Amino acid sequence: MYEINDPAPPPREPAFNAPWPALVLTLAILGSYVLQTRFLDDAGVYVFALVPARLAAGDWLGLITSIFLHGGWVHVLLNSAFALAFGTPIARLLGVSLKGAVLLWAFFLLCGMGSGAIYALIHQGSMGAVIGASGAVSGMMGAAARLMDRRGVLGPILSPSVVSTGAAWIIVNLLVALFGLSPGADGAGVAWEAHLAGFAVGLLLIGPVAAMAGIRKA
Repeated sequence: MYEINDPAPPPREPAFNAPWPALVLTLAILGSYVLQTRFLDDAGVYVFALVPARLAAGDWLGLITSIFLHGGWVHVLLNSAFALAFGTPIARLLGVSLKGAVLLWAFFLLCGMGSGAIYALIHQGSMGAVIGASGAVSGMMGAAARLMDRRGVLGPILSPSVVSTGAAWIIVNLLVALFGLSPGADGAGVAWEAHLAGFAVGLLLIGPVAAMAGIRKA
């Protein structure tokens, strides 16, 4: 008889293995808030915020710059955590090449801009300022929901995971709308409509973006 040594244990998955495009995106959200705290006062934040009335007048800059402004550390840390969580499966879908990274970042921006534009359309004429990456992150949530049932393969728009995640997100935001339940808001209003709009934009947009990466739906 031969003595056989115990086989080597399988290599452990690293506890923190998010793809680099998702990490860069998360650091960009955090870094932009650090810059905000150093160089912008409340008046400066208002200049770069999304203001529906200004958007209607042709000032489109706020659609982008507002995504990288936040109301406090709790606000930015929550959005950063969700961006990393939902950005990880999307980055793995699109790939970790430079092309995949650019597509991920463009997807994030388009979700944020789309959610902001829909919010501004609902609140036409308002001079209230809207800031935060929540709409963009909600878009990433919508995209990630299409990856849950098929383990990283893009599934249909009305898959069970999309329906359940979407229903839960609607309920959460209705609670926010009715009772103002939102950590990190510090008494400020919450643009819950932008959250729901972002989810819908991401849900629809991930298909064309994945096609640009050469990925077909299952």
